[in-house]
Amino acid sequence: MIKFLLWLILFVLCWPVAVLGLVLYPVAWLLMLPFRLLGVVVTGVFAFIKGIIFLPARILGQKPN
Repeated sequence: MIKFLLWLILFVLCWPVAVLGLVLYPVAWLLMLPFRLLGVVVTGVFAFIKGIIFLPARILGQKPN
């Protein structure tokens, strides 16, 4: 809600910049999408490696924190 109000203030004070921001936001989102997907994949790989490393302790009965 606060972002919307700030955008409205920007629109009243400087509407060309607000319209430019409105147009460029989807482009920036599309450019950042591969990096977000890469972050999800890297997090998954680290979780998988952690699971493999802690597997012997889990088999022997150690409960995860």
